[in-house]
Amino acid sequence: MLLGFVKDFAGAVYDVLKFMIWAVAYLFAGMIIVAVPLYLIAWIFGLFQ
Repeated sequence: MLLGFVKDFAGAVYDVLKFMIWAVAYLFAGMIIVAVPLYLIAWIFGLFQ
């Protein structure tokens, strides 16, 4: 009985950590996809000043 609880608890911890890593990865990917083009556009407009 205790072994089943430990397996379930380890599975739950694994799922939570996996979700957190995927969420952070998607956040960073979104930031890169949005920030790089915006930075380039601002840099190009800065050249015209």
